[in-house]
Amino acid sequence: MADQPDFSTLSFEDALKRLETIVSRLESGEASLDDSITLYSEGDLLRKQCETRLADAQARIEKISLGADGRPAGVTAFDAG
Repeated sequence: MADQPDFSTLSFEDALKRLETIVSRLESGEASLDDSITLYSEGDLLRKQCETRLADAQARIEKISLGADGRPAGVTAFDAG
């Protein structure tokens, strides 16, 4: 689909709000089949963007290491595992 919107400029919060609106509209059953397909495609793009933004944010999170005296001794990268 060449006419897909560019969501790269949306903030995470705005993308999530739009995604919630799409989900509500799809769940309502009021959209035509063609509109539902378009909405689903848009929602999938928004979902991917939100996942990418969350992964980027997670990569920037740092864990503060404390020394034996309880004072900050440095930082290490976030490890979700």
